[in-house]
Amino acid sequence: MVISGWNSKYRQIAREFGYSKKDDYDSAVLLDSIIKKRFSPTRLKKMIYGKTIFVVGAGPSLQSSIGTLKKHKDVIMICADGAVTPLIQNGIRPKIIVTDLDGDLESLEKIKKTNTVFVVHAHGDNADKLGFARNFKNCIGTTQTRETGNIHNFGGFTDGDRCVFLASQFGAKKIVLFGMDFGTRIGKYSKTNTADKKTKRKKLKRGKTLLEWLATKSRSEFFTLSKPISGFKKITYRNLELNI
Repeated sequence: MVISGWNSKYRQIAREFGYSKKDDYDSAVLLDSIIKKRFSPTRLKKMIYGKTIFVVGAGPSLQSSIGTLKKHKDVIMICADGAVTPLIQNGIRPKIIVTDLDGDLESLEKIKKTNTVFVVHAHGDNADKLGFARNFKNCIGTTQTRETGNIHNFGGFTDGDRCVFLASQFGAKKIVLFGMDFGTRIGKYSKTNTADKKTKRKKLKRGKTLLEWLATKSRSEFFTLSKPISGFKKITYRNLELNI
């Protein structure tokens, strides 16, 4: 199920950020042992295939997207965990949350027993947090290295771009980005301290290049209401209805 060409991208990421492939794999093995209530990829495909999917990130433009997202609660939303708090505060519950558990765990706690599907990502730096996944009613585990057990690799690096890879992997007809800015400004809902901001910007830059690469391979149609991304049609809130 790994997207063609991903292993090469992963090797580049590991070199650039100094990640240990062994640590990534060991974390995936651990997550596989933790998740008991699994949500099958087949069920996930039924949620996504052939549909318009909204992908919601925690970038600076998220706040200006809230009003529009409220009007489209019936659309399947896949959201990065940094965007969960403002969505819940505004009465919006995403159908799918992509998380490596480094965001607001209190917000995830509030909806852990709902029908929301949690796509939990294991990597070398979050092994100590993976136990939190035991509490989710519907959970799928993912990795960025080789698959193991019931842990899948759908592609993607940051929570935000992994949302897009997920939607594409399961055959979304159209994918529309909200709050996915990939710029130098970091959104207020992204839990990043001052010391980590340089690394965060570097990760965002890498995430953007991955989406540009995905756009050349995917059969989905890509749109963005955030900053321009090569391969994504830039649209406005006013003409959103014409494109979904």
